[in-house]
Parts: sequence; C-alpha cells; structure tokens
Amino acid sequence: MFKDLFSLHGRVALVTGGSRGIGRMIAAGFLSEGAARVYITARKAGPCEATAKELAAEYGGECIALGIDISTMAGIDMLAGEIKKREAKLDILVNNAGAAWGADFDEFPEGGWDKVMNLNVKTPFFLTKALAGPLRAAASAEKPAKVINIASIDGIFVNPLETYSYAASKSGLIHLTRRMAAKLIGDHVVVSAIAPGPFKSDMNRAARDHAEQVAQNVPAGRIGTDEDMAGAAIFLASRAGDYVVGATIAVDGGIVYANPGIKGEGWDS
Repeated sequence: MFKDLFSLHGRVALVTGGSRGIGRMIAAGFLSEGAARVYITARKAGPCEATAKELAAEYGGECIALGIDISTMAGIDMLAGEIKKREAKLDILVNNAGAAWGADFDEFPEGGWDKVMNLNVKTPFFLTKALAGPLRAAASAEKPAKVINIASIDGIFVNPLETYSYAASKSGLIHLTRRMAAKLIGDHVVVSAIAPGPFKSDMNRAARDHAEQVAQNVPAGRIGTDEDMAGAAIFLASRAGDYVVGATIAVDGGIVYANPGIKGEGWDS
C-alpha cells in the first residue's frame, strides 16, 4: 500500500526560477526521487545551463535548462510553447520564479510594485493557464498532476521590513492557490503552495550571509536546509500529497505558528 509513496519515478516537472536558491533545491529533490525530466528556467541562460548540468550529473535523470524571462506574457507564452514542443504531458509545475523590492513607504516606486506583483502573482496564474493542456493530459484520478506555488511566510504574517509589494503578492498567491485548486481539482490537477521561511538564497541574503543571527529568530534554532525544502516539495508532488488540495504549508522552523510574536529580519524566502 505504501510502496513508492514519495517516488517521482518517470514524472516530468518544470521548476521556474530553478537555477539557484529554492528552485534549485526543489529541482534537485525531484531528480533524487526519480523524476525522468526536470526543466528549469531562469532569465540568464548561462547559469541555468550550468545548474542543469550539475544537477543531472549529481542526481541522474535529465535536467534541461530553458533560459527564458517569464516576467512578461511573451516570455510566458515562449516557455509554454517550448514545453509543449517537447512534452505531451506535464506532471508537475512549480511556480517558483519571484522578485522582491524594499523601500520606505513614502518613497516606494510604482516600478517596484509592478515588477513584483507581475512576476509573483500574474506569472504563476498565466503560466499555469498556458500549461493547463499538458497538465490535464498527465492527470488522472489515480495519479493527479500537480501545481505547487512558492509563496512566503510574509504572505501569512507581517514582516517588519518594508517590502510592501512582496508581502501583498505572496498573500495574493496563497489565496490564488485556493481559487485555482477549487477549479482544477475537477480535472485531477492538485494545486497547493509552500510558504518558505529563511533559506539561503540570493533573494534572502540575510539567511545566506548571517545564518546564525537569523536563526535566533527561528523557534527551531536554525535556518532551512536544502533537504527541508526538497522534502516539502517532494511530499506535495508525489502520491503522498495527492489529497492536499489548496493548502499552503509553512516550511519555516515554526516562525509563523510556533511563535507569531517575534520580531527580526531575514526570515522570509
């Protein structure tokens, strides 16, 4: 009954923003659990290609780089077109690509608002829409397709940092996850989300460069590891997560729920 509960053997996945940080952790986890092919995207083709080669060499399976900027509708359509040319079915879509912007309330620019909201909310919706065909083609009652949106704990509680559009976008993505889940479950496409806390990444330089200091604000006493992030994504992507519909899982060492009153910096993804 429980054989291969967390296996991803033979599945095809796409991880946006997969060349580094949380996206890379998830792509590595999928390959380690037997995914046949994992596509990763990034704006910069060179680093994306390098990551794909490294992951394929370390974990086996195919890791294929697609250097495409998906912050625009043209980029979204280009990526969807590339996937459709290569694959009749897509088992797993991870909407991870994202951006952040911080500025004082009185100085916060429109550009910083639009860039973040477009990439963090608009892109996941329209990319999922553009890939609905391959996702539906892969899906069945016995083996649903999966969409996993990467949100943030900043969408659950108020971070004191002045990252207004980032917080709003991640809160919006969490609710969008619920709405998309309610629609797509009828097609046997399960939509869920992960809300990371502090993980080492270029976006979270505090966790990357000052891990011990950031860890003081985490009830678990440490920042997240590659295994923590990969484990949550593997759970949701595999048979183990088939009945988790519309939920957002906080992977944060207890920041949000174990101790909601703490103050500090660098805990968000």
